[in-house]
Amino acid sequence: MRGAGVRGAGIRGAALAAILCAALGAPAGAAPISTNTALPVGEGEFIFRELFAVGRAARDPSGLDRDLLAWSSTSVLGYGVRGDLALFGVVPYVNRRLRVNTPGGRATRRADGLGDIRLFGRYTLYKLDRPGRTLRIAPFAGLEFPTGASRRRDALGLLPAGLQPGSGSWDPFVGAIATYQTLDFQVDGQLGYTLNTRGDRFEFGDVLRFDASLQYRLWPRRLSGGTPGFLYGVLEANLIHQGRNRAGGVGDPNSGGTRLFVVPGLQYVTRRWIVEAAVQLPVYQDLNGTALKSSYTVLVGFRVNF
Repeated sequence: MRGAGVRGAGIRGAALAAILCAALGAPAGAAPISTNTALPVGEGEFIFRELFAVGRAARDPSGLDRDLLAWSSTSVLGYGVRGDLALFGVVPYVNRRLRVNTPGGRATRRADGLGDIRLFGRYTLYKLDRPGRTLRIAPFAGLEFPTGASRRRDALGLLPAGLQPGSGSWDPFVGAIATYQTLDFQVDGQLGYTLNTRGDRFEFGDVLRFDASLQYRLWPRRLSGGTPGFLYGVLEANLIHQGRNRAGGVGDPNSGGTRLFVVPGLQYVTRRWIVEAAVQLPVYQDLNGTALKSSYTVLVGFRVNF
């Protein structure tokens, strides 16, 4: 029961992995909301991002009428070591509530607390600068630490792994990002892989994902001096494949699968800060067995550099 398909909902893990790896673009321009960017952090500068997410998964093929509501607050701090090297720390706080039918009637199971902290570095491997446009390619690598609780219990016993604030495992991740930016628009693409290891005799399935983002300047249409900020429309896609979870070395047939999300949003961008909002909507979910399917996730956040 520890996996119980909850992680397959996308709220706990794979669908929000990009949020926990939170993209930090230079606030002088737009940046992706649900994925990463290869744009540099200025040498000796810091960038701080706070992202709030509220998601629901209530499409349950199991007959248990599971209804998962989750929210998180993720704090990200980035530092520019050099013009081509930036380091990031990601600290999430999570709250999850699952309503489910049991032999004793309808039950509510919940947990909240500090999640698993992530540390990673991003290095600019290639750059090409031209007047009014730039191209960057940057690999990244990091590690997720088991800082969140993973053995929480309630009156029904040990909570499912997908409800726990942490995973109990040390999970490395790697990937690469490409960014093309002009004065009117920006395109970002990311390929990433997370190797989920075993913790407390449980192992989440590994995650392979591809993300793409387009940010287009809606206002002002003509660039001129004295404009205090810029409004961008954002359209993103998250394609995520997750392997089956394993408990005690045995694969869970009701976990893992492939999901595709679209993420429309808006950003208001100034030289020093960004405010943003988006909604992550599932358009394709081919999950194994009775894994719980995502319904939506709402994202609201801000970024500042200093």
